[in-house]
Amino acid sequence: MSIHEGHRHRLKNRFHQEGLDGFEEIQVLELLLFYCIPRQDTNPIAHALLDRFGNLAQVMEASVDELKKVPGVGENAAVFLSLIHAFDRRYQKSKMENNQILTTIDECARYLMSNFKNQRNETVFLLCLDAKCKLLCCKKVGEGSVNSAAVPVRRIVEIALGSNATSVVLAHNHPSGLAIPSDEDRLTTARVAKALESVEIRLIDHIIVADDDYVSLAQSGLYTPDSSYSLV
Repeated sequence: MSIHEGHRHRLKNRFHQEGLDGFEEIQVLELLLFYCIPRQDTNPIAHALLDRFGNLAQVMEASVDELKKVPGVGENAAVFLSLIHAFDRRYQKSKMENNQILTTIDECARYLMSNFKNQRNETVFLLCLDAKCKLLCCKKVGEGSVNSAAVPVRRIVEIALGSNATSVVLAHNHPSGLAIPSDEDRLTTARVAKALESVEIRLIDHIIVADDDYVSLAQSGLYTPDSSYSLV
């Protein structure tokens, strides 16, 4: 057994016995890289990743193209690291959707914010709730600027009907980092609300997300939902 193989065996065995809590970030990266870079010392690559991105979180959130710029990181390793972060988001979403009850605007916003992490383009999601505020689904409905082309009203209605929703929350992000509603955001909200009303589904709110912040059009007085379906 070579020195590198012995190190891999010891690190894997430590994980099996202790989990990751006692690991340094460099060791976590080394362990991950074992599974996509065989027969090579991954310690220098792990150091190079942390030197470039600063910490483990930034490494995991980096794009495949950015990861491939680090010496020693090829296509397989870059996709593998990116996949783990994407898998974690999907896992958290699946976990939260199991009997999740969202009774306030803040709860809806906090749930939605997790969907926008690492989104570099304006992306639109639709949150569907039943009459008891139970989360039915949260689906991506468009990408690009928030307008009638990027947010097909017909698709929104179809998703809401298909999930048997009583009410929905529309949300999109501002990658610029400023959660300031535009005139077009207000017009889009009105169009979507009118279309949903025709099939007896209420639009509770339109939420704009920017990084770790959000703005509710309903709370800001820019949209007035049906009071019987509004949240606190």
